[in-house]
Amino acid sequence: MTRHLAMVIFPGFQLLDAAGPITAFEVAERFSPGAYSMEVVAQEPGPVASSSGVSFEAEPLGDGPYDTVIVAGGEGTRAFGALVPTTAWLQRQFQQVRRMTSVCSGAYLLAEAGLLEQRRCTTHWALSDQFARRFPQARLQPDRIFVRDGSVWTSAGITAGIDLALALIEEDLGLEIARRTAQQLVVHQRRPGGQSQFSALLDAGGATGRFAELTDWIRNNLSEPLTVEQLAEQACMSPRNFARAFVSETGTTPAKAVERLRLDAARTLVEAGGEPIDRVALTTGFGDPERMRRAFLRAFGQPPQALRRMARA
Repeated sequence: MTRHLAMVIFPGFQLLDAAGPITAFEVAERFSPGAYSMEVVAQEPGPVASSSGVSFEAEPLGDGPYDTVIVAGGEGTRAFGALVPTTAWLQRQFQQVRRMTSVCSGAYLLAEAGLLEQRRCTTHWALSDQFARRFPQARLQPDRIFVRDGSVWTSAGITAGIDLALALIEEDLGLEIARRTAQQLVVHQRRPGGQSQFSALLDAGGATGRFAELTDWIRNNLSEPLTVEQLAEQACMSPRNFARAFVSETGTTPAKAVERLRLDAARTLVEAGGEPIDRVALTTGFGDPERMRRAFLRAFGQPPQALRRMARA
């Protein structure tokens, strides 16, 4: 069975939001010939320029029938007045397709079409506040790589579109094809939807890099309690001002940031397989394996032992 996919673009779309999933489905189709066909569509057919200036050739918005619709992200998603025909088309397609999906700020168009009301969804972390204000009926989960709510899937920014595509491929063709596709794409493996998208921001020390040195210090002292008071002292700030500034810079609280950094370090050690699980919990500051297990389930949807088995496989 061939699944016909439509990638929706518009002037100012983000190139990788479209090219990443398209490439993932292309590679999967090599391992399962005939599984997919892809059509790039747009409100105005012909060459459509991305935000980088590179253009894709698009077909007109058609009737399909489509199995899955994927809406790319990009600055153009906020040009609502210019994209009324696109949102109307999405509304019609929602009644027919098996899955309606978006990458990054493509969620804006799904929300504008009324498809995210009372649905769990996500988008790029930098747009979360703006998105939540404009679409209060959407149940935004800003700290997720991708979210599935029924037949609607949404993902975080840019490279998260590849994770979303791999999840769709796994649902269609099974874990083995998805794993082989990920290997061909030279990505380690599909990140679980529950994984935090704030790790990259923390790595940079916040939106302006203000807390880069502090982030490095935290990584080197994960076995310490790492209270807000400790972190504020290290940053040479009062605890109250530090907590406020940290949230503004990184989009998350100091406590959640510490847990995120502990999770990243623990996952690396767990997948490397060189240390017992209880030792990993101790050295990364979780203290005991059960506390670490609960944190892994919240963040990755799987316990440490399962991730270790997957890494060995």
